[in-house]
Amino acid sequence: MEIKYLDLQANYQSIKPEIDKAIQQVLDSSAYVLGPAVAGFEKAFAEYCGTKFAIGCNSGTTALTLALRAMEIGPGDEVITAANSFVATAAAIVHAGAKPVLVDVDPETRNLDPQLLKIAVTSRTRAIIPVHLYGCPADMDAIRQLAGNYNIAVLEDSAQAHGASYKGRPAGSMGKMAAFSFYPGKNLGAYGEAGAVTTDNEQLAERVRMLRDHGSDRKYVHDLLGYNARMDGFQGAVLKVKLAHLDKWNEERNRVARLYNELLANVPVKLPRFYDDIKQVFHLYVIETDRRDDLQKHLANHGVPSLIHYPIPIHRQKAFEFLDYRKSDFPITEKLADEILSLPIYPEMTDRQVSYVAEQVKAFFA
Repeated sequence: MEIKYLDLQANYQSIKPEIDKAIQQVLDSSAYVLGPAVAGFEKAFAEYCGTKFAIGCNSGTTALTLALRAMEIGPGDEVITAANSFVATAAAIVHAGAKPVLVDVDPETRNLDPQLLKIAVTSRTRAIIPVHLYGCPADMDAIRQLAGNYNIAVLEDSAQAHGASYKGRPAGSMGKMAAFSFYPGKNLGAYGEAGAVTTDNEQLAERVRMLRDHGSDRKYVHDLLGYNARMDGFQGAVLKVKLAHLDKWNEERNRVARLYNELLANVPVKLPRFYDDIKQVFHLYVIETDRRDDLQKHLANHGVPSLIHYPIPIHRQKAFEFLDYRKSDFPITEKLADEILSLPIYPEMTDRQVSYVAEQVKAFFA
């Protein structure tokens, strides 16, 4: 049986007429940068996230950087985020001129551990960036309460959480600002690079719009030192079409995740949990085992691709040596880096394909 880790072609074929029509409309209008397609997506995405504003840009990493810049966070400031995340989260903090302060994660949710946050706060702390990792929202009640106590901004990294919610509140609507990535493999993925910032604050929204366009709000007048970070018209068109299907696709991801949990219930691996007050969207389906490397080889030998998100934690990356952390500073993150394995998951994956993957996992342990 052919198993793909992710099938973007199947996704495209499922909505091909809608996509082709939207792309043709951009070609007919010749509005290739920003323009009506991007504006239409921004409006729809803000409504979807339950925020007043959504501002499209050229990547999720840029979205984080623009949000930090809009809040005037920079040199001399510290921003707390999770040690267990993709490197872009910490990189955006550095690009904004601030210092990343890493905190270990909760072993169950694999998200920022609120109990460790208070210890990390200093007089220089300006923001906290919780990462809704793998499509599971962080403990936002505890994070928001601590942030409020210290007058610290919360910037959600929602790059993997399109359509997720925490106690009824959509990801992207719980912080002062939020950043999304629309990298092609995301639950809501563009056909190239794209990102967005969401917020209820009109002044911050306007600053992000200016920052993405060379610091300008009118042609050839530049009040801020900005970037060339605009969203392409094609991406806006594609994303608006795909947004209408996102909830259905997320339901299918949950179907796959629940079936995995059922089929692997008696296998000696740690499975992701479902929570009563959290709506997950399973951008990734991640199991844990101390035999990870051998299991991954076994799966590959039987036609099942898998990935590790992420094998080298941020604090052990050469680019972040200047933070001067030790392995012992983040025991949970280190354990996860040694034991996590992401199995194939995507909306078009059939029950039969899921069963085959599960059979190969069980065969390994048998």
